[in-house]
Amino acid sequence: MSSLENLPIDIHFNKLQDWLINRRHCIQEWQARAVIIREKINEALTDMPKSSQILELLEGTYVTYFHSKKIIELLKEDEESGKKNVFGQYSSQRMKDWSEIIKLYEKDGVYLGEAAQMLARNVNYEVPALKRQIAKCQQIKKECERKQTDYTAKAEELRKKYDATCKQMGIEGKKIKTELAALVQDLPAEFQKISESASKLTKSVQYYDEFVDFLANESETDRDSLPVLKYIMEKGNTTTYQWRTGEKPEVIEEAKIFIDTSDETDVMQVTDDIDWGDPGSMTESAIDFGDEIDFSMADITVETGGTEEGDENSEIDFGTKEHDSDSNGIDWNEVVIVNKTDSEGVAKGEDAMSILDNPRTRVLFIDDLMELEAFLSQRLFELESDSAGGDVLSSSQMQDAPSSIQLPQDTVTGMISQVRDIIAAFSTVKMHHLLSIRNSPRYVDRLKETLKQMLNLADKMVFLEKEMVVKHKDADVEQSETQPKLELVIRRTKEMQKQMESDISRRYKDRVVNIMGEINTM
Repeated sequence: MSSLENLPIDIHFNKLQDWLINRRHCIQEWQARAVIIREKINEALTDMPKSSQILELLEGTYVTYFHSKKIIELLKEDEESGKKNVFGQYSSQRMKDWSEIIKLYEKDGVYLGEAAQMLARNVNYEVPALKRQIAKCQQIKKECERKQTDYTAKAEELRKKYDATCKQMGIEGKKIKTELAALVQDLPAEFQKISESASKLTKSVQYYDEFVDFLANESETDRDSLPVLKYIMEKGNTTTYQWRTGEKPEVIEEAKIFIDTSDETDVMQVTDDIDWGDPGSMTESAIDFGDEIDFSMADITVETGGTEEGDENSEIDFGTKEHDSDSNGIDWNEVVIVNKTDSEGVAKGEDAMSILDNPRTRVLFIDDLMELEAFLSQRLFELESDSAGGDVLSSSQMQDAPSSIQLPQDTVTGMISQVRDIIAAFSTVKMHHLLSIRNSPRYVDRLKETLKQMLNLADKMVFLEKEMVVKHKDADVEQSETQPKLELVIRRTKEMQKQMESDISRRYKDRVVNIMGEINTM
């Protein structure tokens, strides 16, 4: 029997209430009694002394039987509240109220049922809910930090993209339309540079002609090959009229490019003052930025067909397709007719344009360059194959060739490089936009809007980054407020666990009582 009394009593916290009722330590109807006690406690709390100990005891917790006993002890220390009359009863109403509460709690073990229920509720619901709330705050903070980094990087990337695009186009990017309007005036200078570069292709063109003459076993002083290229090499980038008629025009009535910049008073820059509305609904896809202009041009693309007004195609258009009119309202068919019947020496419309400015003749010039580049590439391949022991073009066949066409690989490679450099001059970002503006002045408006959208999106990223800072701060504040609540609930639950274990132990001759389960791992 003595060994049995030494055995500990292990009770799972979820089964504690049933255990107490089954052993008649607590009545089945304890909850109805607890409601009445709770009303008396609420009334008693309205008349409490301003004691720091009592305030600390009641802070952030549900007043239980064990709290009530502690309140009685604190009130006894008070000189007025602790006085008794001649009948041994407390004269203070506070002491009377709390003494009655203690008696009601102890009658039929109501306090045991309530404490068992509170232990189960705290372990199963209160503590997990507070932990989930803290975990959610931590997750929000982590997500905010990630998004903050992403938005900052995205904003910086967009600013760099804007600056790089402006730099590629040769503008500062402050007043885009005004700067582009000034930049388009550089087209004649750009064409002049290309013309001067073409004049240095004499050896390449001569090599091409002599090689073809040798293979064809003929000699032609006026060969028809590369006509536009040869013309520009000899005459330069003249007007189309001079190229067509062979005579310089006496009068040039050139159509001017008009770009309206009167509406441009703002300076393009990143600002933090844009109101993006509700940040909760903001996503990177929330703003429709329309069709974006392609700023990256790795290779030149020859399109057939002129760029008409409103056309969203951003590829270079060399104007090989017959069309009725361009974006400037010029009817090319009528221009050709007028030029044929108009007075001699007057160049207007298409005839007033330079060869490289005129889409029709420009594409012929580029065709000649590509033809020359194809020949030189094929010749280089043959030379490389021949040096490797191949028989693309037999060595015996080239033995009788003049020395002028028996060039080494390095020389041919240099020739190819020269030709490709001229072709590449038409595929630069700056030239791409200049030609697009030349074909359609309204292209400037689309270009401005596209660039402006970059800055708007950068502004949006800055806005969202700031919102993440605020959201992170709110989550941090919420976590800092919840953490003490969690610690308080756990501490009170542990205290109640010890109090219940001690109370039950006294009922069983001080046997060790262990309340088991998740309550010990909170």
